[in-house]
Amino acid sequence: MTYADMFSKVKGMLMDADVSDIHEHLAYQFNITGEAEGIFYAEVKDGKLFVEPYEYFDRDAMFTCTAETLFKIAEGKTDPVLAFTLGRLKVEGNIDKALRLKELINSKRKAD
Repeated sequence: MTYADMFSKVKGMLMDADVSDIHEHLAYQFNITGEAEGIFYAEVKDGKLFVEPYEYFDRDAMFTCTAETLFKIAEGKTDPVLAFTLGRLKVEGNIDKALRLKELINSKRKAD
């Protein structure tokens, strides 16, 4: 899988998330390691979600993982806290805001 394929799939998975209940600014950078290596960010701003293939320097949290781990988290097959505990997901930055990733993912599944 190429970076472009991975990014397209992730963006498609995340863009259906209902972020209307998130009233604070959230900015996450994802550093993908291994196959499909690259960087992208997801930002919730003014009740809208943006997912772009760039580095985000004013981020609240940064996640580092493989594309496989990210897909499992985004599909709800792996809990992000469990992935962190098992060392499959590294987190830097504001932990409180990082924990909101789970809420973002859960809102996506409700929208399906």
